[in-house]
Amino acid sequence: MKVFSNAETFNYSWEEVSTANWRKYCPWNDKSTHVVAVDTISRSVDPATGILRTERLITCQQSAPEWLKKILGAGMEESQVLETSYVDPANKTVTMVSANLTWSNLINVQETVVYKPLNEHQTQFTQDAKITALCGGWQRIKNSIEDTMVKRFRENAAKGKEGFEAVLAMSRRVFAEEREREKMTLLMSQAANIRMAQAV
Repeated sequence: MKVFSNAETFNYSWEEVSTANWRKYCPWNDKSTHVVAVDTISRSVDPATGILRTERLITCQQSAPEWLKKILGAGMEESQVLETSYVDPANKTVTMVSANLTWSNLINVQETVVYKPLNEHQTQFTQDAKITALCGGWQRIKNSIEDTMVKRFRENAAKGKEGFEAVLAMSRRVFAEEREREKMTLLMSQAANIRMAQAV
């Protein structure tokens, strides 16, 4: 088994990050083009804790190295991951647990991501992935498969941060524009009411 760990800091509040997290794979993120579909399977709120639990099926299209295709077989261009997330508004944490469904009898990938506030304006991101090759054969082959997956996680981590930063920036801009529109609508409504009152 090999482990990949990563930690980042986003200069956005936890509220902004937890909201933008649902848009992580939208067109605003040009670094996540390998994600071709995100399907929500279930969503529920625990009435006792207020925790929102969501299950999503994430379909990715990402080519594997040729030598790995030869070992595991063809058809590795598309893979699916089951993501279960827990949004805890009371403790201000978002926890996402993911497991691969594709080739799960040969490779087991368990990933945990947590977002929690550092302060009012910053959010900490931690990521841990445990990768275990289950295929039979020499230990050298297993190590090579696990090392390849760790390398893929490392490459995607840098792209992932850059892409999510773009989503966060766009979300902040869109929400600011929406608040400004609501403010202008309210002012116009108040002005209209004053004019009507004066005309009576």
